[in-house]
Amino acid sequence: MSIQADLNVILPEIVLAIFAMLALLGGVYTRKDGAAPILVWLTGLVMVVLAAWIAANGEGTRIAFNGMFIDDGFARFSKVAILIAAAIVLVMSQDYMQRRGLLRFEFPILVALGTVGMMMMVSAGDLMALYMGLELQSLSLYVIAALRRDSVKSTEAGLKYFVLGALSSGMLLYGASLVYGYAGTTLFSGIIQTALEGEVSIGLLFGLIFLISGLAFKVSAVPFHMWTPDVYEGSPTPVTAYFATAPKLAAMGLFARVLFDAFGGAVGDWQQVIAVLSLFSMFLGAVGAIGQWEFKRLMAYSSITHMGFALMGLAAGNAFGVQAMLIYMAIYVTMNVGTFAFILMMERDGVPITDIRALNMYARREPGKAMAMLVLLFSLAGVPPFLGFFGKLYVLRAAYEGGLVWLAVAGVIASVIAAFYYLRIVYYMYFGEEGEVLETNSTPVLWGALMVSAAVMLLGIVNMFGVETAAASAAATLVN
Repeated sequence: MSIQADLNVILPEIVLAIFAMLALLGGVYTRKDGAAPILVWLTGLVMVVLAAWIAANGEGTRIAFNGMFIDDGFARFSKVAILIAAAIVLVMSQDYMQRRGLLRFEFPILVALGTVGMMMMVSAGDLMALYMGLELQSLSLYVIAALRRDSVKSTEAGLKYFVLGALSSGMLLYGASLVYGYAGTTLFSGIIQTALEGEVSIGLLFGLIFLISGLAFKVSAVPFHMWTPDVYEGSPTPVTAYFATAPKLAAMGLFARVLFDAFGGAVGDWQQVIAVLSLFSMFLGAVGAIGQWEFKRLMAYSSITHMGFALMGLAAGNAFGVQAMLIYMAIYVTMNVGTFAFILMMERDGVPITDIRALNMYARREPGKAMAMLVLLFSLAGVPPFLGFFGKLYVLRAAYEGGLVWLAVAGVIASVIAAFYYLRIVYYMYFGEEGEVLETNSTPVLWGALMVSAAVMLLGIVNMFGVETAAASAAATLVN
């Protein structure tokens, strides 16, 4: 394949990377943070245009750079979701960051570069390409976690994320070196051939376990979850919203890519490991959030639980399991966008408030927003007939059909436990004691994100806006 053809395959990534570098040069030479709001909207627009481009032009499977980069239905589905999620969260953050003096021109550039890394992750066909994408994403996230330099909590969040992220990268690299040593190649196509030819060697299995450990850190799966509550709480709220959406999608996409493209012939060897990660994540997230009053910490434990459910789909080890995971992640990201739009609105006397007890009798003052939030919380809890219920139903069915009945039963129990802390927020909003008035600084963008997310949870039960069909074709290209 010629270099021209290779470059055509990675054109969306090249466009976004060049845009980020040009924006960086413009920001450095003009030194005008006043132009940052325009850059935020421009970056969001570029991402949406790229998402539309990928969705419109994608067909078949194209491979570039001798198998290191794969552009197939699975990668395109993931990229469209990542780009749209990143664009929405970026635009949502503009007013909040500007009013608190945090909006610098570097912020949208770092988000753009992190998104390039995520797009690389879901298209990786080689262990080196995987690592390049992962580190480009991670380095951007380390910086924006510590963006609020005058805050001890934000600095601590960035440092914790960096140190633990470096540890996970080391585990991932060690696993990659073992896999290379025993398979003789870093290409996924070569690794799967080695796994198919006979009994998977113990060294290759050790390499796989280390790879899974490194990837489990990125999706906040237990026992590699320890960074999540502190980083979610300490980072600026728009950054937390970003952490909870696009990177989770990308990491779960990479997880699926590694397990099926590189180790698809050894499903029996990794299925139980993923199932155990799923089980522990669901229960620790469900129980850990019960004592939380800080909204962002609560959402951190919520994300651990939801990643457990998404991993349940992967643990099924078949195409339907991957389809269920993709549907679940699309619904999860939509719910999170709306929830964080609401958290970004919460303030009192211009100071952000993230204590859920401040929502006492909120419904009396803001019935529309309270109702939208109720829909999102019920959906997060998996209460029928909201879309979140159908997301959970998909992964539970995948686990059941994949022979993991015990995991499906455990998922139902964990879901019931987790419902407590979502319903507690609803209780405060509708039946709590009258307290200090909580203001909601509602910009049109935040109000729109909240209402549209809630509407999707209600209207999506009709046909999921075509996501179900797209996820099925994406899963079919990954699991042959």
